[in-house]
Amino acid sequence: MSGSQRAAAGIEVWLDQSELRGGEAWDRKIRKEIHDCALFIAIISANAHARVEGYFRLEWKLAVDRSHLMAPDRTFLVPVVIDDTPQTDERIPDRFRELQWTRCPGGQASPAFIERAQRLLSPAQTNAPTTARPATDPASTATPTSREPVRASWRDNTAVLAIVVVLVAGGLAYFAIDKFWASKQQPSPPTPPAAPASTAATAFAPPPHSIAVLPFVNMSGDKEQEYFSDGLTEEILNSLARVNELQVSARTSAFSFKGKDVKIGTIARELNVGAILEGSVRRSGHTVRVTAQLNNAVTGFHLWSQTYDRDLSDVLALQTEIANAVASALKVTLLGGVAAKIEAGGTRNPAAFDAYLRTAKAYREAQTGEDVQAAIAGYTEAIRLDPEYALAYADRSLALNSFGTNFTTGSGARRNYFNKAEVDAGKAIALAPDLAQGHLALAVLFESSLDFLRASQEYDRALALEPGNARLLQNYAWFAVLMGQTEAGLAAAHRAVALDPLNSGNHYSLGAALVLARRPRESIAVFTDARALNPNDSGLGFAYYWIGDFQSARAAFESIQAGNHFNRLLGLALTYDKLGRHTDAETMLAQMRASMGAGYAVFYAMIYAQWGDTARALDSLETAMRQDEPYLEYVKVNGLFDPLRKEPRFQAVERALKFPN
Repeated sequence: MSGSQRAAAGIEVWLDQSELRGGEAWDRKIRKEIHDCALFIAIISANAHARVEGYFRLEWKLAVDRSHLMAPDRTFLVPVVIDDTPQTDERIPDRFRELQWTRCPGGQASPAFIERAQRLLSPAQTNAPTTARPATDPASTATPTSREPVRASWRDNTAVLAIVVVLVAGGLAYFAIDKFWASKQQPSPPTPPAAPASTAATAFAPPPHSIAVLPFVNMSGDKEQEYFSDGLTEEILNSLARVNELQVSARTSAFSFKGKDVKIGTIARELNVGAILEGSVRRSGHTVRVTAQLNNAVTGFHLWSQTYDRDLSDVLALQTEIANAVASALKVTLLGGVAAKIEAGGTRNPAAFDAYLRTAKAYREAQTGEDVQAAIAGYTEAIRLDPEYALAYADRSLALNSFGTNFTTGSGARRNYFNKAEVDAGKAIALAPDLAQGHLALAVLFESSLDFLRASQEYDRALALEPGNARLLQNYAWFAVLMGQTEAGLAAAHRAVALDPLNSGNHYSLGAALVLARRPRESIAVFTDARALNPNDSGLGFAYYWIGDFQSARAAFESIQAGNHFNRLLGLALTYDKLGRHTDAETMLAQMRASMGAGYAVFYAMIYAQWGDTARALDSLETAMRQDEPYLEYVKVNGLFDPLRKEPRFQAVERALKFPN
């Protein structure tokens, strides 16, 4: 806005860096201007985060203090951010973070924002109550929840209205504001203009209606409440993922940026999404304040924000409200029944919800059988508090299945856990027939029980309900390829990677699917990506093994330091034998037996088959059958069994497993 335009509009702008004169009592002058002005525009940039101490922080405090003296329906504070500083930045005052920010990349103000400033300073606005409305323009800063106080500063009868603009010291912030408001000071040397938004849009074109939900900041003042802010963020993320019209980046990728100082534009490119939802959570007893903000990651424009104050019993409805608001801001037309779909399987019991969030965090981090048992107990507590909590039943089913598959030996003990898991999954579906998590739990249970037909049916049902669920897609991709449905499995694996690109497990699943599909050379690039995300990923070793590069396979397996101990031993048992190091191979097998026990005979069968010991391979395979080992699902397509495929005993095993055609 030029000086002549400002004059024509009757707006006087006072900038702290350009209006102070030599010899003035600058502190008193600044305080007077903040006291007399109609609007206080705080210019926010990375400089605000970098400067932990400065006079500008006192200026901000004075403005915030003045706003507390005003009526709640008046607009006074207008935060404007000129770069990618997130609204959750902990060094920005709480009051500013509670309000909706205007994003003016590079200091370029849109006509809509200038028009809004004029409207806020008009006599009609300053003398009458203002009702905030939802933003309809990407550059609009109106918010439906935060009432911004307004006050005019009149000089005689000329209706010249004053705005105070506070600059955080630093070249970028100063020059950006100089361009924005055409500061009264002498012209500065020219600076190259910011690239137009159309250039950025051409270079970066994410899928339409794609969004990532960043971890909401815990504002409760208690680090122990971190599980709650993270858990609520995940629930909001899952709610959005249930809206089929949206493409939502999955949790692992979105949460990988937690606690990191990364610009929104960079995050969007990493995740290939067009919008970023961020916010904060402040919990106090049985109430919660959630502030959410949606930004267009391509243009940098602010799309929508709102602050919600709710009782914890209303969290389900809150998730629906946020999902609807985000969809509306992204101009997505929702089909009927969205609320029922989002709220399916949830609880309105605050204590049950709290127990569920605590347990979900613990289960996600579980490493041992004891950890999984603790998670089972946590879900049991959530169910005790709300016996109709379908989601808790579904997740307890998955935990029971995990323990039975990975931490029990003998078919009797395993079957006991599987039976409990089946009951829980059935209960979840009975309570919430359209809960995809319930059908996923039942699919995984049937898969582990080697009931492949019913597993396939449940996977199909779950995918019909939530086609954008990355975890579901990863599970289904693995299952489909093992059943010989290669193309469907690979398509699901690719989709899982697209939704959760920073999850090494998704890359591993895609690479493994390619190996099982007898395309190991293609898998090398995929496994290389997986190892870049997780240095202990084992997939690259198997890829090299299958192309006959045994030295590279050995190096890849030996480099694994933690996390994939089982795969490391398996890979080295196979690779050392191919390199003629038979004693070392035997040592790896012995270590496997010592650490895993007798319940993994199917893997011992793979090793013996590759060693050329057909008799022991078949004996081990038949032992696995007697033990009903879940990993017998590998028999149909895993190339490690190829030396046995013409053996009648192997063919009998394959028939008994009743793989689908």
